[in-house]
Amino acid sequence: MKTLIKKITITIFSTILVVNLSSCEATKNASNTQKGGAIGAAGGAILGAIIGNNVGKKGDGGELGAVIGGVVGGTAGVLIGKKMDKQAQQIEEEIPGAVVERIDDGIVVTFDENSGVYFDTNKYNINDASDALLNKLANILKEYPDTNVLIVGHTDSTGADAYNMTLSKNRAYAVTNFFIHNKGLNSSRFTTNWFGEEQPVADNTTVEGRSKNRRVNIAIVPNDKMKEDAKKEAEN
Repeated sequence: MKTLIKKITITIFSTILVVNLSSCEATKNASNTQKGGAIGAAGGAILGAIIGNNVGKKGDGGELGAVIGGVVGGTAGVLIGKKMDKQAQQIEEEIPGAVVERIDDGIVVTFDENSGVYFDTNKYNINDASDALLNKLANILKEYPDTNVLIVGHTDSTGADAYNMTLSKNRAYAVTNFFIHNKGLNSSRFTTNWFGEEQPVADNTTVEGRSKNRRVNIAIVPNDKMKEDAKKEAEN
């Protein structure tokens, strides 16, 4: 009887959230606290498409779809969604320059030259301004250890394809290494990928468009422990 009451309570709570959206912009975009119970395992393809899974392997972790995994549905999905919504809102509040989106079971944080973390022309070292923002994100990642992190580098179309591919790789690894070596986060949580100029999000023929394409995406997804804990909690 307690189990039934708990499941009914969670369902009611998630329904209320559908009507009363959070003020968090990331939660407005796609809150899985709201819709996690209805999404099937194929939903992970949506998150993959956002960060370039349709291109295939360019990094150190195999196909991005395997890294992201499928979306957990049902009551367990609602529980995971609540945790990820909370983390997304914290990122948005503490790092106002970042673009934060809740997609599937994950969070996508995008940094470009207009939102805080950027690199000097043809450089891939983390500068002081970027250091400050990544430091805040690292502290949040420490608060949520049951997540994995995918870092993806992109460039604009200026320069040779091969050069841009290497540049995006170096920039992505600069961010990954910052979290691991500078902030002491567990390396097993991280996967690094890069796509050069192959995944533009804006018009490369304009200055503004190119500045948006020179970006790093950081996807934060629940790890196996979070998923298993959610499934066990949903059964009790």
